[in-house]
Amino acid sequence: MSPRHLDDPIREDAPLEDTGLENTSRPDLVPGAAQAEAAVREACELDQPEIPHGHMSGHSREEEVLERIERARKRRARVREDRITLAHGAGGKAARALIEAVFLEAFGNPLLEPLGDGAVTGPVAGGLAFTTDSFVVRPLFFPGGDIGDLAVNGTINDLAMCGAAPRYLSAGFILEEGFPVEDLRSVVASMAEAARAAGVWIVTGDTKVVENGKADGCYITTAGIGVIERPVRLSAAAVVPGDSVVVSGPIGEHGMTVMLARGGLDIETDLTSDTAPLHTLADRLLAACPGQVRCLRDATRGGVATVVNEIAAAAQVAIVLDESAVPVRPNVRGACELLGIDPLYVACEGRMVAVVAGDHADAALDALRSHPLGTDAAVIGRAGDDPAGLVLMRTHSGGTRVVDLLVGDPLPRIC
Repeated sequence: MSPRHLDDPIREDAPLEDTGLENTSRPDLVPGAAQAEAAVREACELDQPEIPHGHMSGHSREEEVLERIERARKRRARVREDRITLAHGAGGKAARALIEAVFLEAFGNPLLEPLGDGAVTGPVAGGLAFTTDSFVVRPLFFPGGDIGDLAVNGTINDLAMCGAAPRYLSAGFILEEGFPVEDLRSVVASMAEAARAAGVWIVTGDTKVVENGKADGCYITTAGIGVIERPVRLSAAAVVPGDSVVVSGPIGEHGMTVMLARGGLDIETDLTSDTAPLHTLADRLLAACPGQVRCLRDATRGGVATVVNEIAAAAQVAIVLDESAVPVRPNVRGACELLGIDPLYVACEGRMVAVVAGDHADAALDALRSHPLGTDAAVIGRAGDDPAGLVLMRTHSGGTRVVDLLVGDPLPRIC
């Protein structure tokens, strides 16, 4: 079979069998995924999961579906499975249930309960932000980066989303017996270069070795400490109706790059990961809109769709996205269409979602676009009153659909 090029024409009825993957953007083809959209389709007896524009209220069947979704979301989190699955680490519904029902129930405290990218301690200005992360990406090396710079940039970005300037990192290595020393040198060199470029120090660490076949070569665990230099307290719960949702650039590049780098798919593309440190970009936004930035989130596992769902649930607002405003590069869109994946759910490692006061959206865009990492920033949606806690999408065709959390992630092990 000859390789598919991303600039080849794609028919809407083109079969997906050649990819060997299920269509993860179609809830009827993925058991348990996008349950809210499946419920809308079932209740409204429609072939497509769209609700005509302007008809989200006033149709009893649609209202019943939204009420059913709301009741489901208010239930106490419960892990239904007897054993851990890949979905539990993918950032979707299964991961959320695991975090709330196991970890939050055991460790619950005021600093942990917001479930942000990190914890902020101390005063609004001069306090500390603390975060931790683990990296199990497969393959270890991919176009545009490797597990080393991904680990440094990902930890820096978690601190940046707290409004902090990153200062110190730790790095723990779990190495597999037989892992080539030269590969380890390459990974460590990437980490060192990423840390130097971001102005942070890796000040402590640990190394463990496990038997051959137990660790896919190398896993990395990090922790990071940053300083809150501006008088900001960022929180998803602070979002109010009228706020604007901004993304700092085109989405989905990292996840699709890693997916294609795994091989086995006859697709040729020049995709590269967007992995990058976002702390200077975040600081520029905070400086341009003092007191008007509600929250910052980096769109990693689960992509933009997962981030905005978490924000909507935390603030109990509706978030309405505009499909035509979401920036997606043609090669990413082409790869997603070939694989049947919605770009909204594909991970980024160099993009952030910001929610800002509606009357400061233009100032936010100007600030982001003045930075090399934010030249293609765009307003992709608004916060509203109803239906509280849900994310809706105004589609290209003029309809409206629910954008729900997936149970798992169509692209596991991308970070």
